[in-house]
Amino acid sequence: MKMNQTAQSWWFIFYKDQLLLEKKEDGIYAIPCEESSPIVIKEKTTVHNITTLEGRNCKTFSLSSPIEESEQWIMTGLRASYEYLPLSHYQTAGKAHEILHWDRNSRFCSACGTPMEQKESIMKRCPKCGREVYPSISTAILVLVRKKDSLLLVHARNFKGTFNSLVAGFLETGETLEECVAREVKEETGLEVKNITYFGNQPWPYPSGLMVGFIADYAGGEINLQDEELSSGDFYTRDNLPELPRKLSLARKMIDWWIEHPNE
Repeated sequence: MKMNQTAQSWWFIFYKDQLLLEKKEDGIYAIPCEESSPIVIKEKTTVHNITTLEGRNCKTFSLSSPIEESEQWIMTGLRASYEYLPLSHYQTAGKAHEILHWDRNSRFCSACGTPMEQKESIMKRCPKCGREVYPSISTAILVLVRKKDSLLLVHARNFKGTFNSLVAGFLETGETLEECVAREVKEETGLEVKNITYFGNQPWPYPSGLMVGFIADYAGGEINLQDEELSSGDFYTRDNLPELPRKLSLARKMIDWWIEHPNE
């Protein structure tokens, strides 16, 4: 039995952002776990070894067309898979998705245009000029701004839904994370903040980010929204909260922390 388990691999198979899941009994979905791929791997498809999970190798590859739903299979969005998979499986699926995104977007050398060659699981090298590339991670901040017994929530125009969340933005070259927090709050809402403290971070594979969360206190100013970024924004008390982000996000974890710790 142990030998069979050792030979088995988890297969994270994607069509774009759609993840293949195997239907089990009682409405449960799972990542396929077999010795060889449950789906035929087409010629010239790269199969990536990404990590190990529960003692088994994890492999991933992309499909050129989706798998139709059947009694055995279903494809679901990576975000939606959070609702069906154990957390460690969802996180590994995110890593697989990031590797596939990197592979698609690093086929040619950015310096000389030569086709890249994969040398390690997360490294490609140009055979002509020697340039090496690794998966890039875009760092973004989230900031929970407190004002007495209320917090700042905004609705960004790029949100896919009606929920409100925290001010967020990408780190720019030459600035610290704390400087990024202050800049983004000022640019997007016109407000000044102080007492910026680190909360936590989260990989965000949509498609290849790292979210870094901070808590900050209101220091002054009136809300003046950056119209091209935000459609609404205001301070809310705990008994008057709008629709919040889904549980999978660091933003929701931070908001839940604020709700549960009124005196901190």
